[in-house]
This record gives sequence, structure tokens and C-alpha cells, in this order.
Amino acid sequence: MGVRRGPRKTSLRFRASSPMERVLVLVVVAVIVGITIGVLLPAFNDDVKTVTGGYTATGDAAQTLETLTVKNDDYRSTGYDRKLFGYRSTDTDGDGCDIREDILGRDLKEIRFSSSKPCQVQSGVLNDPYTGKTIYFLRGVQTSRDVQIDHVVALENAWRAGANTWTSTKRYEFGNDPYNLLAVDGDANSEKGSSSAAYWLPEQHGYRCAYVSRQIGVKAKYSLSVTTVEKKAMIAVLHSCPGQAVPKQ
Repeated sequence: MGVRRGPRKTSLRFRASSPMERVLVLVVVAVIVGITIGVLLPAFNDDVKTVTGGYTATGDAAQTLETLTVKNDDYRSTGYDRKLFGYRSTDTDGDGCDIREDILGRDLKEIRFSSSKPCQVQSGVLNDPYTGKTIYFLRGVQTSRDVQIDHVVALENAWRAGANTWTSTKRYEFGNDPYNLLAVDGDANSEKGSSSAAYWLPEQHGYRCAYVSRQIGVKAKYSLSVTTVEKKAMIAVLHSCPGQAVPKQ
């Protein structure tokens, strides 16, 4: 009487039927591994990024960055106080409104001004450059914070980069300079805080080149320094946008 055997188990392993097929399999595996390493490694290894050109950039912004002083020593916030920059305490155009109203009026669309104060923005629409969101601004105790005015080069960053030696007049000029101010999403502004480009960049990748180039423009205008890690971060961003220009005033 014959012995009944159960169903034959099918092997899940791939078996090449010839030496040539085995070689081809090994080549394909090697290519996949090589591509994976080539894509992922530069993002995590500074040395590889340097060799592969990740820390090179061209254009006006990159050239301007090279003119900035690199300073790492004594890069501290000792003595910093936001009030020293007099933000919102000036009215250079004499319209009766501070710089926040001026920037809202510049950056928002579909603006409705206050009937009692023509330069004061009552409502409007912001296409936020940092997140890409559309924000419907409405003045009010609970809603005004939805749109905040960001110092592109943060005040504390400026203080550490040389503003600690300035006169009060120059600090007030910097703190209220429209070139360094943008209307942005309130949460994104809070998240950024005083971070440099080394530690924070806009969520919207498509705006990062414009953001970094404006920081470079501001630092060049006021002869502010950068740190080594900050400069590297800026170059890494500019690497993705050859020929990036520094924004005009």
C-alpha cells in the first residue's frame, strides 16, 4: 500500500536557473543598494554632502552670503531684550498707524480698512508664504493673532550677530524695517521663534529659497554675521535654486 504524501510545499525563494541569471540578480541588488545610499546618505552626512556638492550654490544670494562675516565665538543672547528694538513704536510714514498695520496692508489681499482709522486693517486674506495656507484675517481679541508679523532675521538672532553693539536708533530702524518683515501664519511664527536657518525653515519648501535669500539680504544690509552651521544651512537651501537673487527693497 503506497504512502500518501501531503501537498508539496512551494518554496518562496527565488532560484536562478543559470549562472548568468544569478549574476543579473546580484547586479540588480547592487544597483538598488547603491541608489538608496546615494539618495539617503547626503542628507545625513556632512562629508558626503560636501563631496557631492550639497554645500555649493550659485547666484547673487550665494555670492552675497560669502561676504558675510562668520562668527561663532561669543554668539550669546546676554543682555537681549525685545523692547530694545522698539518694534511697533515708530510711524515713519506719518499715517497714524504702526508698522504692523503697514505690513498687513502690504501683504494681505481683499483688504477692508477700519472706517474710524483708514490705515488700520479690519480684515483681509493672507496667502501664507510659510505654510501655503490661505488665512482669512479678522481683527479681534481672539482672531488677530492668526496673522503675525515675522522678523525674517529674528531680533534675538540679530542681537547675537552684532546688533548688541548698535545705537538705539539703528536697532529701532532694524526692528521696524519692512524689508525684514512678513505677514505670516501665527503658529508658524511662534514655532520659528528666534531660530536661524540652521534650526528652522518654512514648511512650504517652495518658499525656502526666497526666505533664505531675504535673510541674507537683511544680514548684508545691516552687516550682521552668520554662524558656521547657519551658513551651511543657507548654502544647502540655495543649492536647490541656482541663480537665486537677493530680494530688492
